[in-house]
Amino acid sequence: MNLLLTGVTIADPNSEFNHQVCDVRVVQGMIVEIGKSLKPQASAGPQAKEELVDGKGAFLAPGFFDLNCSVGDPGFETKEDIQTASAAAQAGGFTGLAVLPHTKPVVHSKAEVEYIINKSKNNLVDIYPVGAISHDLEGKELAELYDMQQAGAVAFSDGTKPVSDDGFMSRALQYAKGISGLLIVYPENKSIAGKTQINESKTSVLLGMKGMPALAEEMHISRDIFLATYHQSPVHISNISTAGSVALIKKAKKDGVQISCDVAAHHLVFTEELLNDFDSNYKVKPPLRGKADIKALLTGLKEGTIDAVSSQHRPHEPEFKDVEFEIAAYGIIALQTVLPLLVKAGMDAGQIAEKLAVNPRKLLNLKVPVIAAGEAANFTLFSMTEKWEYTSLNNYSKSRNTPLLNQTLTGKVKLVYNNNQIQVYG
Repeated sequence: MNLLLTGVTIADPNSEFNHQVCDVRVVQGMIVEIGKSLKPQASAGPQAKEELVDGKGAFLAPGFFDLNCSVGDPGFETKEDIQTASAAAQAGGFTGLAVLPHTKPVVHSKAEVEYIINKSKNNLVDIYPVGAISHDLEGKELAELYDMQQAGAVAFSDGTKPVSDDGFMSRALQYAKGISGLLIVYPENKSIAGKTQINESKTSVLLGMKGMPALAEEMHISRDIFLATYHQSPVHISNISTAGSVALIKKAKKDGVQISCDVAAHHLVFTEELLNDFDSNYKVKPPLRGKADIKALLTGLKEGTIDAVSSQHRPHEPEFKDVEFEIAAYGIIALQTVLPLLVKAGMDAGQIAEKLAVNPRKLLNLKVPVIAAGEAANFTLFSMTEKWEYTSLNNYSKSRNTPLLNQTLTGKVKLVYNNNQIQVYG
C-alpha cells in the first residue's frame, strides 16, 4: 500500500523530524521520503497507486503498543478473539499487543504460544504472547519459561493473579534472570486485600462496602523491590494505582533497582466517586482510587517513574457485568478509549508517543518503530482535538463492558499503518 501523508506533525522522540510539520511518503510498507511540500507520484498501475491523506492538525507517532491486554482466545472466545481484539486495537491506534496468558488452556507451554503466533499471522496488528509464570496460574510450579521464550513469548506473567508465594516469586526471578526474561506482575497482597470490591476510603464507608486499602498494593510492590534487589533481576509492576506505589518505585529506581511499571489509562481519569451509582462498568482491579492518587500518577508519568500506559483491556460477556455490583466481574474494554482518556488526563502528543508507543516496546526488547526514511512504516495518525461518538456501531470489541459507550470523546485515531496494511477511520 503506497501512501502520502501531508501536513502531519511528527511525534516521535527518536525521529530527527520530531515536532516538525512534514509530508511522509510510504511505498510498499517502507517510509521512503520525509520532507516539505512533497508532490503526489503519478500512478504506473494499480500496484503503484498512491493514497493521499491530509494530516493537517494531526500527529504522526510510532504505532501504539499495549503491554496489558486480555484476549479470550483460546477458550474464552465469547469474550474476545484475536480478530475482534485486533479490530478494536487498530481502531484505538495500536499496532502491537502483548496478550496475557489467562486463557483456557493457560498459555504455559510452547504449544499455546505457537497457537497464538500462528493464529495472528498476517495481521495489521502484531500480537505477542506473554507466557504464564506458573503452571495453570496456580503460583506453585514454574511454567515452561525457556521453551515459551524460544517459541516467541516476549515476557512472563500470571495475568490478573498476583504471585503470592514469596519463595516462588524469588525462584521465578532467579530463573527468569538466567534466560534474560522479564516478569510482569500484578501487585496485590491477597491476605490484605481479601474479597474487597472498591478502594478503602470514605466512599467505601458511605456505600457500605469492604474497601481495598492502598496497603495491599504497596506491600506487594515492596516485596518485589526487595526480591529484585536481592537477585539483581528486572521486574515490571503492571497497573499501579496509588500515590504510595509511585513513591516506592521512584525510590527504588533512584537506588538502582531494575524495576519498571505501567498504569492503566482509566486510573488517570476515573475516580472512586463514580461508583456512587453502583455502575459495574466502573468496577476494575485495582479499584478506582482518589484524586490525590491520580495527581501522583500523572506526576509519576511526567517525571519518568511510570514507564508506560496500558489499556488493561478486560472484555466480558453481559452476564458477567449486567448484574449486581458485588458479583460483577472486574474490568472494562479499553483498547479504543486509551487515547481519549490520555487527552482528558492532559497528556500531550509527545508524552503519548513515549508512554504508549516507544517505552512499551523498549521494556519488551522489541524493535521500536521510527518515523524516518528507510524504516518500515509502523505508525498511528491521530488528532488531539477531534471529537467522535463511541457507540455500538463503532465498537469493534466483541464485548461492551465500558462506561464510555454512547459518549462523545475527544481524541481520535485517523489512520494506522503496519505490515504494509492500512486502516483509515473517517
